[in-house]
Amino acid sequence: MTCALCGNTTRGHLCTRHRDQLAAGLKELPALYAEVGECLVPRRSTWGDIIPTRGSAGPRSPINEDVLDTVNWGRAAEVMRMWRADVRRVRWPHRPAALRPSILAEDCRWLAGQLDWITEAYPAAGDLAREVWTLEQQARHIVGDPLPRRKVIGQCISITDEAGTVCGATITHLAGESRLVCGVCHTVYEGQQDLLLLLHYQPVSA
Repeated sequence: MTCALCGNTTRGHLCTRHRDQLAAGLKELPALYAEVGECLVPRRSTWGDIIPTRGSAGPRSPINEDVLDTVNWGRAAEVMRMWRADVRRVRWPHRPAALRPSILAEDCRWLAGQLDWITEAYPAAGDLAREVWTLEQQARHIVGDPLPRRKVIGQCISITDEAGTVCGATITHLAGESRLVCGVCHTVYEGQQDLLLLLHYQPVSA
């Protein structure tokens, strides 16, 4: 089986790195969207006091209303509730769905509690991870806290069996990390000697 996001060989639908990324996203979303609510100034208009917007003369809303419509706590809560309902439907198809209001923190905690099963058996695990990442990116764009990007270092050179098979999975690094870890075979590259060996044995194409 291969990871739905990076294509590396793994035992489930997500590799270790993307599973950990999804877990971190589920943990961060509630706090991020609470901060989004503080950053976006709400409209204080009534039916008799409408704030003119696009194409109108006069004062404008102090926020980008297109952003407000797409990046807000309510939408994030609705999206995560739908994912919770789908995971529940697939894992327990004979259990009736409970109809309750969307609570973002509760649904994120519930999904995090199902993460082992999601990684191993949920066919839409990759789509869930992408949507959580998108929601996180949108929120961080509003609060001014973009996620750092991972840099591709090369390919894992670890021998995985007695036949001498090389792992070959992509190795990435995030600023601030003190070591490199393969998300497929979990080999750790730490210290100058490991890094020099990793560099020396890279395929010519890399």
